[in-house]
Amino acid sequence: MTAPTPGSLRVNGATLHYEVRGRGPLLLLIPGGTGGAASFDNIADDLAARYTVATYDPRGMSRSALDDPEAEQHVAEHADDAFRILELLSPGEPARVFGASSGAIVALHLLATHPERVERLVAHEPPVVEVLPDARDHRALIARVQETFRTQGLMPAMAVFAAGLKKDDAAPVEPKAETEAEGEAEIELPPQAAARARQTMADLPYFVGRIVPSFMSYTPDIRRLAALSGRLVLACGQDSHGELPYRPAAFLAEHLGTELLHFPGGHTGLTTHPAEFADLLRETLTARARAGTTHQLPEQADTL
Repeated sequence: MTAPTPGSLRVNGATLHYEVRGRGPLLLLIPGGTGGAASFDNIADDLAARYTVATYDPRGMSRSALDDPEAEQHVAEHADDAFRILELLSPGEPARVFGASSGAIVALHLLATHPERVERLVAHEPPVVEVLPDARDHRALIARVQETFRTQGLMPAMAVFAAGLKKDDAAPVEPKAETEAEGEAEIELPPQAAARARQTMADLPYFVGRIVPSFMSYTPDIRRLAALSGRLVLACGQDSHGELPYRPAAFLAEHLGTELLHFPGGHTGLTTHPAEFADLLRETLTARARAGTTHQLPEQADTL
């Protein structure tokens, strides 16, 4: 793995940590969840053979510190952070953008507000549940997660959240009792993986408490996205059918009259199937460059 070149960028209310590797046109990777820049380590080098790949820790996570640790979080502000990175690393030239999960929500807002800066966006399973006909049920889920977090703590709240994201017929997720966890043998991870796991756990309270309720109440500007649909690829995991994060992307693709591209794996396919994921992402971005104004997807997208 090639060591990236790190940098820091001062933005409104925060200082962002970003990393750059490779040469070529800019490809900005916007992480979801608590992954941060490290969530792209398994695919960034592969993509860097063709692109200048930029990754970063979203404000408030890992190495991107907030001026006010208790500040409320908003999609628009996170999207402005992404815009500032584009302005820094690709001034005057539109960039390719990939966003995963909550990062895909940020990317949708970035496209809607700064389309001149985005040549093409691949949005993988953005959980914009407000577009769904049963949005009220999902608001209730987020309220249950927040109440559980307040009254019972992080892991019970995560169990409620995980259960709500699964298919309707999936088995419920039960939080482990402390005695069970204490009795199990610990799995020894490589140092880098162990450090990443520790950082993920450290960022979870922030993610559950401030990112989840704010981002999953966000409503994208569908009319604006329709006007920009030639630059937008909505994507899902091929193993995610029926799960909550899959449904908004499928709904938007149908509403906008565009293809829904399926990536290998499920919601976290870039972690579980990194080589195949990177191959399809690179092919999708390259197809856009070759297609000009026709906005064609890779041929395999039509068969998935």
